[in-house]
Amino acid sequence: MSKCIYCHERKGKRPCPALRGAICSQCCGTHRVVSIACHSDCVYLDANVEYQQKRVGDQFEQERRAFYKELLEQSGDKAAELFYFLEAVTFKHFQARSDAQDGEVIAAIQALRRSFSPIHVPEGMAPPFTEALRKEYQAFMEGEKPDTQLVGEVLDRGLTFIGEFSGDGLRSNRFLKGLIGFLKSRHPDVAAQLTKLGTTGRIILPSGTHMEEQPN
Repeated sequence: MSKCIYCHERKGKRPCPALRGAICSQCCGTHRVVSIACHSDCVYLDANVEYQQKRVGDQFEQERRAFYKELLEQSGDKAAELFYFLEAVTFKHFQARSDAQDGEVIAAIQALRRSFSPIHVPEGMAPPFTEALRKEYQAFMEGEKPDTQLVGEVLDRGLTFIGEFSGDGLRSNRFLKGLIGFLKSRHPDVAAQLTKLGTTGRIILPSGTHMEEQPN
């Protein structure tokens, strides 16, 4: 029997689709969804979805804090407000979908980013969240002339942050688990408000708003 693909010490007894090898039960139990971008259909994932979300949400909070700190220092409150808007829209549309994957979020943000390119690239029928994000953004910016350079910068940074947190798994949902778990555990009032909006309610944020982490 081969050694665990994660720790390289104990015997690998479980197949791990995300790491493409055998993993020991201890590493699987300790690192799944936290530092391993588990596939959503893995048979070893915990049945308790909320537990998974809370677990990965704790790590998401740490990495998110560093991301916002850099974003605020380099680009200011407006940039932080825009990324907070992206988080809010994403939570609103995916908080009730256990089958959702990070790729849907990434594809939608990439499509929104392309809309700011001077070169127009015709696209076919957009996936549901891609179209929803476009409409949400238009409503969010209604009556305001956007700083396209700043928007493009925030979208690029956001894509990098999401991609790095999600990991290399093609079917990873680690970012979505982290975001949903973070909001539900650290900002339950915001999570409840966004949930009540459903997929059609319009998000309205006060100027300069973003979710600050609460002290432990």
